[in-house]
Amino acid sequence: MTRTVRFHELGGPEVLRLEDLEVGDPGPGEVRIRVDAIGLNRAEVLFRTGHYIEEVKRFPARLGTEAAGVIEAVGAGVTGLRPGQPVGTVPAFSQNDYGVYAERAIVPASAVMRRPEGLGAVEGAAVWMPYVTAYGALVEVGGMRPGDTVVLNAASSSVGLAAIQVADRVGATPIALTRTAAKKKALLKAGAADVIVTESEDVVERVLAATGDRGAEFVFDAVAGPGVMDLAKVVADEGTLLVYGALSGEPTPYPGIELGMPALSMRTYTLYETTRRPERLRRAEAFVASGLRSGAFRPVVDRTFDLEEIVEAHRYLESNAQFGKIVVTVEQ
Repeated sequence: MTRTVRFHELGGPEVLRLEDLEVGDPGPGEVRIRVDAIGLNRAEVLFRTGHYIEEVKRFPARLGTEAAGVIEAVGAGVTGLRPGQPVGTVPAFSQNDYGVYAERAIVPASAVMRRPEGLGAVEGAAVWMPYVTAYGALVEVGGMRPGDTVVLNAASSSVGLAAIQVADRVGATPIALTRTAAKKKALLKAGAADVIVTESEDVVERVLAATGDRGAEFVFDAVAGPGVMDLAKVVADEGTLLVYGALSGEPTPYPGIELGMPALSMRTYTLYETTRRPERLRRAEAFVASGLRSGAFRPVVDRTFDLEEIVEAHRYLESNAQFGKIVVTVEQ
């Protein structure tokens, strides 16, 4: 039997239950992993509360798409992966079909990444979602190049920190937005070229000053909502506003008309654009692995919890107090 986290109704962290289930054997195209660490993501909070882009189809439901561990068994037709191999998973599947909040989990082989040598399980659970999200949006889709500027909100999140490092590696200039000054020093230490404290500074004025009135070629927006009106004002001519999250929970207007129809591109981005396209995912895996080997990428883990503390871990995730990734460890 395998300890597995499930929830039987939508709600707060308290709906999460740790239950004993039979995990079974992997089917064709699947892999069974002994889970050593689990990376928590905002998508799991939204799925648990019924506010995700995909609704829960059945109860009891599972959670989780990002984990690190060791392969125990592979199903028919799986090639390139073997039992005993250290791996991680990347979000490439629906939580209605699979979930990695467990001691052992079955996942599609297409979502399994070889864990780079020297990377432990905790760091391995903090790598793929943040760096593939940042790479996929800014490099693969956006085409970010040396000399570009990218403005990042939710900069202290795991994706925001990964985006800072991706921009630095490409030769672009990352400007981080943070609500209060509490995380400013940490963001500068993480590689941000500049940090704007939104509660006390004018974002538009500061970005334009930092770019010689040119504006930023990219804005990487995790919040959406009414704030896109101001963010759009800092986008350079023919620049792009990439919306990859909706933390505000409010309707998101299209700013182009009100701003006088500038040469502005605004599009949404989800991780699935990269993880469900094999060639894009192959390039993303190579980019991230090489960045880890060179030391350019350094996954930031804020805090770890035990699997038995999953409710507390989700409460902390919802507090927005973290700087980087929250990881749940699994005692075997």
